[in-house]
Amino acid sequence: MLTDIIAIPAAAPGTAHHLTVQRFGRSGARPCVYIQAALHADEIPGMICAQALRRELLALEAAGDLRGEVVLVPVANPLGLGQQVLGQPVGRFALGDGGNFNRDFPDLTVGLSRIGEALTDDPDSNLALIRAELAAVLASFPVETPQQHLKATLLALALHADFVLDLHCDAEAAMHLYTHTDSAPIFAPLAAHLGARALLLADVSGGDPFDEAVSRPWAELARAFPDRPVPFGCHSVTVELRGQSDVDDAMAVADAGAILAFMRHVGVIAGEKPVLPAALCQPTALEASEPLVAPTAGILVYRRELGETVEAGAVLAELIDPLSGAVTPIRCQSGGVFFARSALRFVTPGKRLGKVAGTSLKRSGRLLSP
Repeated sequence: MLTDIIAIPAAAPGTAHHLTVQRFGRSGARPCVYIQAALHADEIPGMICAQALRRELLALEAAGDLRGEVVLVPVANPLGLGQQVLGQPVGRFALGDGGNFNRDFPDLTVGLSRIGEALTDDPDSNLALIRAELAAVLASFPVETPQQHLKATLLALALHADFVLDLHCDAEAAMHLYTHTDSAPIFAPLAAHLGARALLLADVSGGDPFDEAVSRPWAELARAFPDRPVPFGCHSVTVELRGQSDVDDAMAVADAGAILAFMRHVGVIAGEKPVLPAALCQPTALEASEPLVAPTAGILVYRRELGETVEAGAVLAELIDPLSGAVTPIRCQSGGVFFARSALRFVTPGKRLGKVAGTSLKRSGRLLSP
């Protein structure tokens, strides 16, 4: 294992942050997998999964079983990891400006016309060209704040990978994944090995999250220049490792094992492909997912369990007025899988209470949570 330490410019004198990058296998070997944990710094399951991954990758490297390269960033957000308010970690948003650490990544599709003019009839040549051009486009973006430096650094690390896994979690959730529509077949084995209850697909989800920043340019280039062979050079996926409190050695080892099984499927690790377990879900469009929103304040009591398949109109939760005892049922419009919910048990109007991976809705605009 080789370790790189990358400094993130400090926001104030006397402070410092560093990004630790751990590399396994031969530098430049293909396929290359990039894995980062806890871009939302208060989402710890990815960090403990990274510990289990490191142990296994060290053993595989020592045995000579790594055909490709694996780049692991076990703490993707040292800025957010140091944020606390009255003893409570705040890792989803930057306290300085309120920005979401997993939104507003540089939109590299702005360089598509420049890249397209240089495409050839050779797919391998185009692959190398596009990677180099995307790195150049990224370098042209202005970078001023520590948050912008962090995002640009993470994106630069991931752009050269064939596969990108961004490890997150929700508040309380069943295992689920988000990926580009074109990448659904690639990550179906990962979803099966992880036992995912939802695999959510979108071409553009809104908000420019990390996973789309590295994958979307490839899809849009291929569609913009259909007469040129443009491979999908970087398939990326956001892996939601259940909920924030699901920090457990056994879970981490099992999740790491599923990720390593995926790496065998795509040829990063030598050996036979493992037997693929039966999938627990079918891919569904992110636009058909349903966010449940509180219409009023109240005590939140859930009436259905995470991972359950629910029918349209089902009561998934109730809000109880603590003064009058009045009960407001929270129903879903679409049938599907109830895959995520809030960790709060007293909520105010407008609060998101949960998510259903449905099939009948057609939402538009920003499809992800703020």
